[in-house]
Amino acid sequence: MQDNVSERPSARCSTLSSPARPADASPGAAPSTRPAGRRLAARALPLLAAVALGSAALLSSAPASAQSKIAVVDVRRAMLETEEGLRVQATLKKLFDSRQVELDTKQRALADERDKLDKEAQAGKTPKDALQRRFETWQRQAAELQATMVDYQREMQRKESELTTPILQKVLGLLRRLAAQEGYDLILDKSAAPYFRADLELTDRAIQMYNSGQTGDAPAKAAPPKGAPQAAPAKPAAPATPAKK
Repeated sequence: MQDNVSERPSARCSTLSSPARPADASPGAAPSTRPAGRRLAARALPLLAAVALGSAALLSSAPASAQSKIAVVDVRRAMLETEEGLRVQATLKKLFDSRQVELDTKQRALADERDKLDKEAQAGKTPKDALQRRFETWQRQAAELQATMVDYQREMQRKESELTTPILQKVLGLLRRLAAQEGYDLILDKSAAPYFRADLELTDRAIQMYNSGQTGDAPAKAAPPKGAPQAAPAKPAAPATPAKK
C-alpha cells in the first residue's frame, strides 16, 4: 500500500505555454499552488506567425541578391503590441484566470486527500483494503482532472487561434503594403536574422501603421468610371513638308 500511494497527480494547466500532459499519463509530481496570474506565459499569443509563414522569409517579391532591398520585422511583437493585440491578451488572460481558479481548487483538494492517505498508510491504523479503495477513488479523480486540463488546454488554444489569426493576417497585409510601396525585395522575421542593422527593422513602424488602420495590401490603381469618356488616342505626327526651293 505504501508503494501505491507514492504517486501524486500533476495538474498544472498553462494556457499559453507548454501543453498539459495527456490524461493517460501517470501522475508524478505534487501540484503547484502558485497564483494563477503568474502562470500566464509571457508570450501570450502563440507563435502562429511561425506556423503560418513556414519559413524565415516572411515576404519575398524577388530572389535575394547583392542589390536586394531587405528589411527585418519581429512579427510576434508586431502582433502583441498593437492596440488590438493588447486587447486580445487581456481577453485571453481573463479567460485563463477564471478557469484556472476552478482547476486550482480541485487540485488542492486532491493534494490534501493524498496527504491524508500517505499519513494513514504510515500510521498503519487504517485497514489496508479501506485505504486501497480510497486510493483507487483518488486515482480516478486525478485522471478526471487531468482529462479536464487537456480539454481546457485545447479549448484555450482554439480561442487563442480564433482571436490572433486575424491580427496575423492584417500584419502580413501591412508588410506587403510596405514592400510594394517602398520596394523591399525581402522582409525577414527577426528570429531568423542573427545580425542586422537597427535601421533595417520595421517592427515599430508596422505597429504604428496597424494602429492607424493601415492594415491591408497597397490599394490597386482605380479603374476609370464606367461610361467615362476615353482619352482620344494621340494622332500620329504629320510628315514634314519639304521646303520650297
